[in-house]
Amino acid sequence: MKKIEAIIKPFKLDEVKDALIAAGVTGMTVTEVRGFGRQRGHTELYRGAEYVVDFLPKIKVEVVVPDNMVEKVIKSIIDSAKTGKVGDGKIFIYPAERVIRIRTGEVDEDAI
Repeated sequence: MKKIEAIIKPFKLDEVKDALIAAGVTGMTVTEVRGFGRQRGHTELYRGAEYVVDFLPKIKVEVVVPDNMVEKVIKSIIDSAKTGKVGDGKIFIYPAERVIRIRTGEVDEDAI
């Protein structure tokens, strides 16, 4: 099993959610986060004063899937989150050693 974390632009959340559901993902966690990558934020103007916005609003989507679904899920995220502009985000893949459903005690893939 793998845990996949995707950092995406906020306005792409609905498209990514729909693509993940279509790919067979049964659950996900979504968190509002702030950060920056290569673009290092941007400058804005407020009441005539210029200020720097260092941390941009992003969305982190987390899913845990069986190994045989990893590539399909990654492709679904890329296809639905990509705008072709700087700041589209990143995908991180981690091993998920164990998953346990608290209510039933099911483990690993049965618990997903």
